[in-house]
Amino acid sequence: MPRALHTLSPASANTPDARDDAERIRLVTDWYRRHARDLPWRSPDCSAWGVLVSEVMLQQTPVARVLPVWLDWMGRWPTPEALARAGQAEAVRAWGRLGYPRRAKRLWECAVAIVERHGGEVPRGRDELLALPGIGDYTASAIGAFAFGQRTVVIDTNVRRLLARAWRGRAGAAPSITRAERELAERVAPAEPCAAATWAVASMELGALVCTARSPHCEECPLASTCAWLAAGRPAEASLAPRTQAWAGTDRQVRGRIMALLRDASAPVNVTGRAELDDVEPGQLDRCLASLVADGLAAIVDPERGTYALAG
Repeated sequence: MPRALHTLSPASANTPDARDDAERIRLVTDWYRRHARDLPWRSPDCSAWGVLVSEVMLQQTPVARVLPVWLDWMGRWPTPEALARAGQAEAVRAWGRLGYPRRAKRLWECAVAIVERHGGEVPRGRDELLALPGIGDYTASAIGAFAFGQRTVVIDTNVRRLLARAWRGRAGAAPSITRAERELAERVAPAEPCAAATWAVASMELGALVCTARSPHCEECPLASTCAWLAAGRPAEASLAPRTQAWAGTDRQVRGRIMALLRDASAPVNVTGRAELDDVEPGQLDRCLASLVADGLAAIVDPERGTYALAG
């Protein structure tokens, strides 16, 4: 079940903007109470470590792909200490095909740092969180809100899109977050810590399920009657048109194929001449292998035989 909802008490509640904000927040959190997905990292029983793992896995990855990997991961390594003992190679292997395997490496490094610096407990302080490997501004804010119920301003892609549409009347957010967006998100977030955390997860969920980028379900949205973008006739913005990112034949795809070979192997692998990589461009295989070694994801086992294995 989703984490408990709390009474909203925005700052400066006597101003017109704050009263409008409070009503919109109430509508969104009421909607969340009825429609939130039952995800294990939202359970009140989920540990701060479980929340941290979920936030790292969910970066640029859909919930449906993350869920089985998160369940397997937490079953194996329910604490930072358990993961730290397992080793980097096992973390990368268990990461499977979630993509961006450097996240697995950094998550293992994060577990080691939590054990060494914080006695195996995820720290509550923002500065301490930001000092951990792989933890940036968004992730530190999300952990503070969802693991510890703190008042942090959590701004992901879904929240930015919801604020852009409902509050500002725009089709979506700019490519990079602006000062005006941060100020609006800070203004809207309730003053009471647990209420702010509830608003954060509820607004993210509404953006993910209803106020979607390509086909928003405005007829299902609790903010339909107050949405500035809908009132304006849902105007499009050419600068926000989605750009299709090439995948086939890219270095990222080749790196993924190499990592799949290394994950599945029980011994060092000679990557050259493998059928899975026979369509790469000249020089691409060497370039991708070198980049994986430089990133600390792969290691050269025998230079003369050209064998590689997962690093760590």
